[in-house]
Amino acid sequence: MVLLDLYRRMYRIRRFEERVERLFLAGKIPGFVHLSIGQEAVAVGVLAHYRPGDYLTSTHRGHGHALAAGVDPGAMMAELFGRATGVCRGKGGSMHLFDPDRGMLGANGVVAGGIPIAVGAGLGLRVLGKEGAVFAFFGDGALGRGVLHEGLNLAALWRLPILFVLENNGYASTTGFAESHAFKAEQLVRAYGIPYLGADGQEVEGVLEAAGRLLEGVRKGTGPAFLELHTYRFRGHYVGDPERYRSREEVEQARKRDPLALARSRLLASGVPEERLKALEAEEEALLEEAVAFAEASPWPEPEEALQDLFAEAVKDYPWEGG
Repeated sequence: MVLLDLYRRMYRIRRFEERVERLFLAGKIPGFVHLSIGQEAVAVGVLAHYRPGDYLTSTHRGHGHALAAGVDPGAMMAELFGRATGVCRGKGGSMHLFDPDRGMLGANGVVAGGIPIAVGAGLGLRVLGKEGAVFAFFGDGALGRGVLHEGLNLAALWRLPILFVLENNGYASTTGFAESHAFKAEQLVRAYGIPYLGADGQEVEGVLEAAGRLLEGVRKGTGPAFLELHTYRFRGHYVGDPERYRSREEVEQARKRDPLALARSRLLASGVPEERLKALEAEEEALLEEAVAFAEASPWPEPEEALQDLFAEAVKDYPWEGG
């Protein structure tokens, strides 16, 4: 059942991030942590279409994207702990997760920082004649960044196979959308001649369907497409955010449309026994415990590793004639 699998993926992300929050507050995870609790349907619904040969760029709020793309939870948790067994050997942390084996070209601490990387990946696919699509996630704060405009322009000009995914949770850090944008996303996208579709980011099946519609053209070579998903983060911009920019009543109202609760209710209404859901949830809980245990038991990086991976190694066997 499609919805049951989608629910499993959302549950994995939710419980992973809830545990990360507790571990961070307990002092076991260094740096900053930005959670996507409440936005799980976006990552899961879109990346249910993710295939081998595809690429992904994320944001500073990228745990959900990574897990939905199939990045190993244990290696992810170890990365957040700063351990040598992490996906970036403990050097990236929460905001800079990177896993080339899964086509994940990085979470990014810079707003809209993943856009030029996505455009480069899309150009690479086209130049090399390879099949595949690029999934470029970003938040509403990126709409005011010049690099997004440049990326949309080049992607449209060169008909690159990119699905631009706007996670519009209503806030760029602590600033509401209407306070910082004189336009709607659709107006911007239409100006570049790129197909646009907006959808409810709390309904995972709706996200799945909307992303699938746009990806048909992207994968056929017609060029990029733009998907805007209206969602809401139930936590602050970062763990510890005092959240003075929004009211408790607003958050509680948004919680009534929790994507996990909506999916779970629909599964029960369709006849899926609650015992089956509880068994699925227990399996995910066990997976999470394994991930935490793996991270805690993993070694710290050796001091000399701080000087490794600072520069790209010389590329041999250039594919170009005379290279």
